Amino acid sequence: MKIAIASTDKTEATKVSKMAGRARYILFFENNKLVKTLKNPFAAGGGGAGFAAAKIIADEKAEIFIAGQLGQNMKDTLDKKNIRYLELPDISIKEALEKAKNA
Repeated sequence: MKIAIASTDKTEATKVSKMAGRARYILFFENNKLVKTLKNPFAAGGGGAGFAAAKIIADEKAEIFIAGQLGQNMKDTLDKKNIRYLELPDISIKEALEKAKNA
């Protein structure tokens, strides 16, 4: 299962970002191993960050997306692309991966 996580930093030794579309990084995991790190180009700037970040997640073929909080536009886009999401604020990346296994 491929899991995408909004992250405050580019390593797995950090926390889940409170913001989804404006997270600094999006980390991709397969079998609990970090396989890709993307600096989010939508972390700063105008509107549409949730929609654009959801497109990146879909393009990477993630099955689950985790962030502290997701906006409605991002939720709607992920729903349309059949990507499950979890809102897990104030949690480590490692803890988020464990919770995703049971989701």
